[in-house]
Amino acid sequence: MSQVFPRIDRRRALQGAAAGFVAFGLLLWWLLPLGEDPPGGTITFSTGTPAGVYQKYGELLRTELDKDMPNLNVRLTTSDGSQENVARVATGKADFTIAAADAVETYELAGRPGADRLRGVARLYDDYVQLVARPGSGIDSVADLRGKRVAIGPAHSGVRLISNRVLEAAGIDPEKGITPLSDGIDTGPARLEKGEIDAFFWSGGLPTEGLLNLADSLAYRFVPIDADLVAKVHAMGGATRYYRATEMPESAYPSIQKGNAVPTMAVSNLLITRADMDPRLTDWLTRTVINSRDGIGNHVHSAQLVDVRTAIYTDPLALHEGARRYYRSVKP
Repeated sequence: MSQVFPRIDRRRALQGAAAGFVAFGLLLWWLLPLGEDPPGGTITFSTGTPAGVYQKYGELLRTELDKDMPNLNVRLTTSDGSQENVARVATGKADFTIAAADAVETYELAGRPGADRLRGVARLYDDYVQLVARPGSGIDSVADLRGKRVAIGPAHSGVRLISNRVLEAAGIDPEKGITPLSDGIDTGPARLEKGEIDAFFWSGGLPTEGLLNLADSLAYRFVPIDADLVAKVHAMGGATRYYRATEMPESAYPSIQKGNAVPTMAVSNLLITRADMDPRLTDWLTRTVINSRDGIGNHVHSAQLVDVRTAIYTDPLALHEGARRYYRSVKP
C-alpha cells in the first residue's frame, strides 16, 4: 500500500511539540502576567444608577475580575453618575469608576479636592445623548422643551451637565424655562409612560436596557440634537470640547426609530483611578478590561467598542503607571 502521509521521525515530532509549547506559553503571557500571583485585597468600584449601563458594565467586569484575580474583592456602589463618580475617586471614597470625559475635566477646571490625583486607565466607549419625548407631547426639537416637564438627570450625574448645556445652547434657562425634574434612567421611563413628565434626557451607551424595555410598552420618540446646536454647545468652551456631533444609528432602537438615524452628540467614557493605586493591581485590572471586551460585549453592546489601540487615549487624564505598563507589554 502506498504511503499517503510521510513518516514523522521522533526529532521532528519533539521539535513540533516544543514549538507548540512555546506558542502556548506566549499566549498565556499575553493573557495574564506569567509567573505572577494575582493581586488580592479589596477595591471599591463606583458605578451608576441601577438601570444604567455603568452599573451593568460594573457587574460584568466584577465577574471577569473574579476569574483573573480570585483573591480580589470588588465592592460595587451605585451613584448618580459621572459627576459623583469622579468626586468619589478623587477623594478616596472609591478606587475605580467610569466617568464621561466632560465630567472629569469639569471637576479639574473647578479645582475640586483631589483633582490632581486622578489618572486614566482606559478609554472605554462613547455615551450618546438620548432625548426622549412622550408621544403627542408636541416636542419635535430642543426648543420645544420650553415650558415642559423635563427630567434632566440626578444632581450629580453626567447627564445633568449635558442637559443644562444643551438647554442653555437652545436659549432655555434650565431652572426657569422648564419644569426641571431629577429623574434618571432608573425612574424616568416609568414616569414618562405614566404621563408624569413630557421628556427626559439620558446619556449612555447604545442601546440602554431601560429604553429598550420602555419601547415594549410606549411608542416614545427621540428628539434630534442637530449639529448647529452642538456647535453652540462647543462655543461655551471648557469641557464642552469633548462633545462631538454624531448620529444615533437606526439599529439602536429599531422599533422606535423605524430605520431612521437620530442627530445627537456623544462623549467618551473613561475608566479612571488615582495616582496612588497599586500599579500591579492596575496593570492586571487593565488587562482584564481589554481581554473581557467580547464577553462583556455580549451583554453590554457598547462594550464591544473597547479597543487596546484607542484605550490609551484617556485625555484629559494622564495614564496611571499600572495601565501604562500593560499597554507597553502588548505594544506590537
